[in-house]
Amino acid sequence: MSIVKTEGIFIGANQQNQVSDFNKERSLVAFGAGKTIALWNPLDSKNTGVIATLKGHNADVTCVNFIHGTNLLVTASEDFHVKIWKFQDDDIINPHLECIQTIEHYTHTIVSLSVLPGVIVIGCANGLVSIWTQDPTNEELFQLGHEVAIERNVLPLSLSLSNVLANKYMLAIGGTNVHVFIFSFTINPETNAIDNCKLATKLEGHEDWVKSLAFRYQETAGDYILCSGSQDRYIRLWRIKINDLIEHVEDNLDNLALLNNKQYIFNVDSDLKVCITFEALIMGHDDWISSLQWHETRLQLLASTADTALMVWEPDEASGIWVCNLRLGELSSKGASTATGSSGGFWSCLWFTHNDEDFILTNGRTGAWRLWSSKDSLITEQRLAITGATKDVTDVCWSPDGKYLLSTSLDQTTRLYAPWLFNADGSKRSIRTWHEFSRPQIHGYDMICVEASNKSRFVSGGDEKILRSFDEPKGVAEILHKFVDLSIEATEEMPESASVPVLGLSNKATEDVAEEDDDEEDDNSETKNISYDLVHSLTTPPMEDTLQRHLLWPEIEKLYGHGYETTCLDVTSDGQLVASACRSNTPQHSVIRIFDTKTWLEMKPTLGFHSLTITRLRFSHDGKYLLAVCRDRKWSVWERNLEDNSFTLLQGHEKPHSKIIWDGDWAPTEFGNSFFTASRDRSIKSWIFDNEQKIYVQQNLIKHTKPVTALAVHNQVIDGRLFIAAGLENGDILVYKYDSNGFELLIKLDDKITPADKVSRLRWSTNNTGGDNQFFLASASIDNSTRIYSVKY
Repeated sequence: MSIVKTEGIFIGANQQNQVSDFNKERSLVAFGAGKTIALWNPLDSKNTGVIATLKGHNADVTCVNFIHGTNLLVTASEDFHVKIWKFQDDDIINPHLECIQTIEHYTHTIVSLSVLPGVIVIGCANGLVSIWTQDPTNEELFQLGHEVAIERNVLPLSLSLSNVLANKYMLAIGGTNVHVFIFSFTINPETNAIDNCKLATKLEGHEDWVKSLAFRYQETAGDYILCSGSQDRYIRLWRIKINDLIEHVEDNLDNLALLNNKQYIFNVDSDLKVCITFEALIMGHDDWISSLQWHETRLQLLASTADTALMVWEPDEASGIWVCNLRLGELSSKGASTATGSSGGFWSCLWFTHNDEDFILTNGRTGAWRLWSSKDSLITEQRLAITGATKDVTDVCWSPDGKYLLSTSLDQTTRLYAPWLFNADGSKRSIRTWHEFSRPQIHGYDMICVEASNKSRFVSGGDEKILRSFDEPKGVAEILHKFVDLSIEATEEMPESASVPVLGLSNKATEDVAEEDDDEEDDNSETKNISYDLVHSLTTPPMEDTLQRHLLWPEIEKLYGHGYETTCLDVTSDGQLVASACRSNTPQHSVIRIFDTKTWLEMKPTLGFHSLTITRLRFSHDGKYLLAVCRDRKWSVWERNLEDNSFTLLQGHEKPHSKIIWDGDWAPTEFGNSFFTASRDRSIKSWIFDNEQKIYVQQNLIKHTKPVTALAVHNQVIDGRLFIAAGLENGDILVYKYDSNGFELLIKLDDKITPADKVSRLRWSTNNTGGDNQFFLASASIDNSTRIYSVKY
């Protein structure tokens, strides 16, 4: 019986202000990650990472909210749908949710969401805000109660809902306007119908769009606070009082007049009168306010901003003035802001308590989460959190020994993942968890392909005409040795670390940067690198602030020759040759270029046979043959002369498939001279060399229900059979056993653990440290995820 276990899921959070929420009962964070909803337990002492991803949406998720006190989760997306999910059990370690309702009422993107038990308020990009209430016949389903347009040309960017009294509600709406709009309504307790929904008032004061709103829980019934955060960089606090409590405010009109404090008084219904007054102005942030969160018990406010800062604000005991008592995050670069084109910063934040300890979480531009804990609200400790790509993951490859995984993404990064096996003191961990240990390349172009040439070097290609080769720095080698038990070779020859010069694209060794800086008058702190010392002192896998700045690999060479953007590359098993191809619609550019890694020069002539973009290049395991598959529906096999490294066309097949061939891979040498191809025509075909005809002939094929977009053949023959993994266009992953009799399905991975979109690459690891008959399989998908599975048979 085959067993598949998810070892690690790496996927970044979407860049939205309301993309996450925390469920305290289950210690679970849910956040939008591409078109999926990722689930993560930040309190997990084992640091397992993302537990699961929920499929269902067809576009990026924009809003996520738990309905607290219930088993329901509400999510919204750019696919115009709102989905309601229900926990099917009380399993905290492996939570299971099912979608119980999909609201298909909208024709535009859902941009904001607010929920309370029994009520869901949804803001849409067409300017409408709709209120949904529980269906009287089924408490788990919701029905449309009322829909209203805020004001002409105003889009609802933020919502906050408050149950003022019994069945009476207030709704605060902020958007593409300087006002905070306050609506009031009641819910009929018998029919759950919305009554008397109206615009009660507009709160004035902000000078730019309002991006975040939050009502504070009512400690004193009828006396509480609303906070509003804006792109004007200010936070405003509004005091809300009802009925009898208003009289005290009206007694002090003379004093209020001196403060020019306008009162906003309105009736929700005949039994409820509300007064809202301006309470305080919080100044101190240097960029847009992105998210606001109240503390559960104390009068404190957490704000995350686009200047990569988190600040905790509270009123001074003596003066009552709101002051910042804690700042987390990073100091932003001088002059960098959203006004100058900077796209950094934090997008959303969460704040909760657990066992008398405060936890603060935030997600940023890179998709990673940052986590801090505090027991006394003053001294904070940063904890290990999770990372992942924010756009399509285009390629993955294992190191030659299979100990770590490299991945590339359209988010312009190359990332290194490995299992955390040992603690900093050398003791072995009781559980294996996977983490990002390095971010070798942070580029200015979308990354397309990557391949390791040896244990400490890789070559990558982006959406540019050149390839780049990188060498491992000493700092990364040491942390991989410390935590992953990877052997270190010749560290004295390694650069200590690398950095990216200002306005540069190439990672340079720090000593090279230092030499350049000696000629500069200005002291640029970003290039005065402290990376090695910082990395050397790590006691856990690196956190996001370290990954972003201190774990780059120095670039050693550029490979030129292509006329258009590179699409694929491969390296021989001995690391001597690099083969690459680029985008093309003419035979002139549909060539394969071969580079010698000893001289880093291109070897002539180029290999020409195809007429469109080559989608995959693969060297055979012994390095004697090179397979190319192409959009022109052809494949070609090139034979290498091992003496002079020249190549000749052994065979070019004109019509092996009826549609684009997406992928191809070689069988292990001991299985014979054979390879496999995967195509958009939904088939995988095996090809074996016929010694009599001296050509490759088709041996077997298998058809699927969807186009086959990725293919990987394990490099070991077990019991005379091969293990072949296939990835489909819809995200399905299947593992086959194969021999001369054909394909036999070993296992189809459960839909709950597979990607939500096209599988762009599959790769087997050569390392089976997971145990006997257990192998690691990595997948890259355009759903933004990199996934690692262990397959045991």
